[in-house]
Amino acid sequence: MAGQIRPGVPCFSILIVDDDPDLRDTLSFLLAEAGYRPFDVVDGDAMRRRLGEGGIDLVILDLNLGKENGLELAMEIRRTSQIPIIILTAKSAETDRVVGLELGADDYITKPYSSAELLARVKSVLRRTCGPEKPSQRQEPKRDIARFAGWKLDLTARKLTSPDGREVFLTSGEMELLAVFVRHPDEVLSRENLLELLGRERSFDRSMNVQVMRLRKKIEENQQSPRFIKTVRSAGYVFAHRVEWC
Repeated sequence: MAGQIRPGVPCFSILIVDDDPDLRDTLSFLLAEAGYRPFDVVDGDAMRRRLGEGGIDLVILDLNLGKENGLELAMEIRRTSQIPIIILTAKSAETDRVVGLELGADDYITKPYSSAELLARVKSVLRRTCGPEKPSQRQEPKRDIARFAGWKLDLTARKLTSPDGREVFLTSGEMELLAVFVRHPDEVLSRENLLELLGRERSFDRSMNVQVMRLRKKIEENQQSPRFIKTVRSAGYVFAHRVEWC
C-alpha cells in the first residue's frame, strides 16, 4: 500500500512489523494518508527479506509477535543497521521501554495511542535521523568532522573512529546525542536542553539517562568516572573536553 506523494515532501518508506492484520492495515492507511510509503510484514522472516531489499527509512516494530520476541528482532536489526526503530507495545512498564532503548530503539509508542501521537513520533524520529537539518544547524558554519582526545566523529559519513583506528558502531540515537555534545563542549545541558536540541518530545525525558549511559559505554574507558560526558548534579551533563572541527 502506498500513499499519495506530496510535492516537495520526502516520501519516506516505513516498514511495519506486526502479526495483527487489522493493526497493519490501520497503520498502513494512516501512514499512507500522511504521505509516507508503508510496507507491512507479519513476522521476523518477512522483515529480514524486506530489509534485505533495501530502501526502508524506518521500522515500526511490535514487541509482541506471538512466537517471536520483538526485542530480539530489534537487537538483530541494530547489529547490522542504523535504520531507526520505533517500538510499538501494549506493555506500559517502564522496564520494557528502557530495555527497548538499551537495545537501540529510537522511540517507543505504548498502546493504546492516538493517530496524532503516532504520526508526531514518526515525524520526530525521521527528522532526527534523516533530515532536514534543524534551523539552528543551518545557521552554523558547516562542520563535518569533530576530533577530541584522538577520537574522530564524521557527521557526514555518520562514523565514529576510536583513537586506535577502530570504527565504533553507534545507533542513530547515539550518533545524534554525541553530535549535540560535541557541538556544545563545556556547556552544562539539562535533560530538557538535550531534548530540545535533539528535537524530541518531553515524553522522552525519563529515557535520556539511558541514552547517555549507552553512549558512555561506547566512548568511556571508565563509566564510573567518565572523561568526556560528566554528570553535573541537579543540573544535567557536560561534555568536558576540547573539540576541534575540520
